[in-house]
Amino acid sequence: MTHVLAADWTSAGFTVGHAKVLWTDLFGNICALATVVLATRRLVVSWPVQILGAVLLLVASLHAHLGGNAMKQALFIALATYGWVRWMRGRRAEGEVLVRPATRNERIALLAMLVVGTGAVAAVLAYFDASWSPVADAYIFAASAVATYAQAKALLEFWWVYIALDLVGVPLAFLSGLWVTGAVYAVFFVLCVKGFFDWRRLYRARRDAAPRTEAVAL
Repeated sequence: MTHVLAADWTSAGFTVGHAKVLWTDLFGNICALATVVLATRRLVVSWPVQILGAVLLLVASLHAHLGGNAMKQALFIALATYGWVRWMRGRRAEGEVLVRPATRNERIALLAMLVVGTGAVAAVLAYFDASWSPVADAYIFAASAVATYAQAKALLEFWWVYIALDLVGVPLAFLSGLWVTGAVYAVFFVLCVKGFFDWRRLYRARRDAAPRTEAVAL
């Protein structure tokens, strides 16, 4: 049975059975799902949609006492702005961008950013008691930042970073009472696998059809 809860907008929502669903969590994740679908199609509009979703999920995360997740959303806003500008500059006339696999050095750099970022953010969260699960919260924060940065550069590997993020994000969201976020993370897993294979297929088709001298980076 569903009951609508009257409250200020930051904590407003409804209940399904014994679970409370925040409106900010619901609509923020709708935007997040739309972002993944639009990114799979390499559409620039995915970035402003991601910014809107990040604003809503920042509010939901603060309500759930997930400081790392709130920090992640704030960083998303900044990185999505960077990605928006980069894709606008690099897109082709039909509104698409060129995608490519990361180089070996880029992969090493992305992994280093993930490891160092997780450790640093976990230490900050633990020190300020900003999260009930600082390591997992920090991992999601760092992985989200790395994935969004790789997405801005149109690297195929950004999909795999998101997949690794989902494996931790699903249980953490459910345990934090963010039911919509947990369900959406599960859907993300499927969409990200599909997105990777779609991007890889497009990259290989362009690589095989273009001269060897054609640039593959934005």
